Amino acid sequence: MSAPLKRATFSRWIGVLVALCICGFAGDVWAQTLPKISLQVEDAQQGGDAAVTLQIIFLLTILSLAPSILIMMTSFTRIVIVLSFLRTAIGTQQMPPNQLLVGLSLFLTFFVMAPVWERVNDEAIQPLIEDEIPYAIALDRAMEPIREFMLKQTRQKDMALFVRMARISQPRNHTEIPNTVLIPSFIISELRTAFQIGFILFIPFLVIDLVVASILLSMGMMMLPPIMVSLPFKILLFVLVDGWNLLIQSLVKSFN
Repeated sequence: MSAPLKRATFSRWIGVLVALCICGFAGDVWAQTLPKISLQVEDAQQGGDAAVTLQIIFLLTILSLAPSILIMMTSFTRIVIVLSFLRTAIGTQQMPPNQLLVGLSLFLTFFVMAPVWERVNDEAIQPLIEDEIPYAIALDRAMEPIREFMLKQTRQKDMALFVRMARISQPRNHTEIPNTVLIPSFIISELRTAFQIGFILFIPFLVIDLVVASILLSMGMMMLPPIMVSLPFKILLFVLVDGWNLLIQSLVKSFN
């Protein structure tokens, strides 16, 4: 073994030993500074103990349902469906990828829902943290801005459908509409609006596909897939008209 190779091997082993020493020292430090967390299951001696247990279970349930709440009770549904329609209309298969579409949809959802969440924070969360209101009143105040947002985006026809299926009396005002009726009405209204926007998105790209297919057929190039030729033109059209700017602007304004 040559001298440079011996020195390189020796340096590598020295580095490994130093790393092990650092990890061992860090492990001792972490063991001294991090708190020990333990869970114990015991019989409730008082009614207050059972109440705390039920509150913890309720909190864990809310946390597990948080993704569904974010998706179904906000603008996320419409945005992600429209972006998916756009990718299908252009014909780029997996471009943009699903992670990028979902991430963009989430940030657009945060942008659209920012005024609603500010009201929830000011009217419900902050007073609850400062012990000014109990949990029940905080929950009602937190739901009120979200209900107002959903009511603005929900069609009367969809609302009437779920009122009939729920077999409840006709609500005299919006405050009498239960959440079990409002939420599914809002969801199907969002689906309808998203599909309407998706249909409009398909029209210009469909025209390009028809033109390219007609040209290839007239030239006798029937073995060449039209999508291979039309794809660059559809991407070029989308870029030239500044499609992302127009689409995002239209999506955000559709919630006003």
